[in-house]
Order: sequence, then structure tokens, then C-alpha cells
Amino acid sequence: MKASGLPRRAGVGFKPQHFADINAEPQPIGFFEVHAENYMGAGGPPHAQLGKLREDYALSIHGVGLSIGSMQPLDREHLARLKTVCDRYEPESFSEHLAWSTHDTVFLNDLLPLPYTEATLVQVAEHVDEVQNTLKRQMLLENPATYLLFEESMIEETDFLAEVARRTGCGLLLDVNNVFVASTNHHMDPRDYLARFPVQWIREIHLSGHSETVDDAGARLLIDSHDTPVKDPVWALYEELITRTGPIASLVEWDNDVPEWPVLRAEAQAADAILKSAARRAA
Repeated sequence: MKASGLPRRAGVGFKPQHFADINAEPQPIGFFEVHAENYMGAGGPPHAQLGKLREDYALSIHGVGLSIGSMQPLDREHLARLKTVCDRYEPESFSEHLAWSTHDTVFLNDLLPLPYTEATLVQVAEHVDEVQNTLKRQMLLENPATYLLFEESMIEETDFLAEVARRTGCGLLLDVNNVFVASTNHHMDPRDYLARFPVQWIREIHLSGHSETVDDAGARLLIDSHDTPVKDPVWALYEELITRTGPIASLVEWDNDVPEWPVLRAEAQAADAILKSAARRAA
């Protein structure tokens, strides 16, 4: 099984509207990440752009449609299409979400939470094994942004992720914004969550922006919206984490209200500065 191996630099999610700027000259970017489902067609401009990008940069492929947390079997046709994409581009990393998004034949177009029980743990581990055996590569499992908790959950999320990694050999993708969003929504301390997180399994980190609203009871509610710069509290958590772990490949996600290329590049450079500072301290 091919291990995940991104450079310990900052990367960004690739957006086609940025291709001309990126291609105009070498960019100070460690890697690019794309959503697998956008490249499951046979050809056309998406593949032409990604093929050119792949010549010069490391690549992370991020899935959003496997429904790893579903209690029904994985979609074999979707998994086969995913394998075709990974075989075509040989990415340094492949990742998916600890979530579910399908029911029977319906795709719900969302990343929904799941209860942390022994039965769910067994099912998720089986699905991760199936994906890794099919792709012949390690996958990374991402912690979710959540807006509700299940009464039947008997396992802490951090323990659940650690046990999936232990049973399957998968890596973990730690989304720091998701930690902040979920912890705020559930009135918990994000630093306590990060203190419990099994950092030895982290192979990639995500950073992104979030938006704020209120729920029906008037309580503060954060949404993992990916439509703003990374917020200061998330940068602070990230810097504390990197100080503790040393440099880890880190991606800036900005999927909605996407800015001009220089703005997104500057976000990655801010993350890179934190990574380089941690590397100097470790030297």
C-alpha cells in the first residue's frame, strides 16, 4: 500500500479560474488539492489543466462522495471511478471525510454526522479497508464539522479516529477549522480536543474560513462555509498545533466566494510562514 507523502509545505485547493495565473510563473505553493469527483470524466479542460499542474506540483486528491460512514455498502462504481482518477494522476495523498451522504440510491449532497458506536466503528473500518485495498494506497480520514451530537455515541471522536487508524493503517487529515466550528457549536474547548487528538496519525491539515449565524434558539452557530479567509482563532490553534507537532502538509481551502489568485496565495504563504518557523525551531 502506497503511503501518503505530501511535502511539509502549505498548499491550496485548485480552482480553474486561477489556472492562467498559476501557469504564468512558478508559484510558492507546496501542493495543490482537487476534489476527485470533478475529474471523473474522461477528458476535456479539467484534465488538461490538472495534467499540466501535475507536471510541476505535488497533488492531493480529496473525495467528497464515498460516504465512508454509511451503514450501507460503498458504491462500487464510484470507487472504480475514484481508482481511475488516482491511477491517472498518482497523487501524493488521497483523503475522505468521516461522514455519510447516501441513503439507498439517493445522494444527499452533504457530509452528515454519524454516531460514534462500536457498530459504526466496525463499519467505518471495513469501508476504509475496502478503499485502501482497491486504490492500493493509504487514505486519510478527515474529522468532521458537526452541528449536532448523538445520544447513542459511546466513543469520543478523537478515540474513534485513533481506533480506525490503528485497525486499518489509514492516516488522518486534521481540519483545524472543523475543530473550532464543532467545538464552538457544542460549547467545548477546541484546545482540549486537540490535546486528545492522535497526532501521530496526522498526514495532512486543512485550514479554511467559516461563517457565523444563530440557531432557532438564538444561540451562536458556526458554519463550515469555506467562503472567507482563515479566522484568527483558527490561525492561533494551528500555530499551537504546529509548534507541538512540527511541520505537516497544510492546505488552505476556499471553495465559495473564491477570491483572486494573489489573495488565496497569500493565505498559503501565511501558513507556510508558520511551518517554516516550526522547522527552524526543530533544527
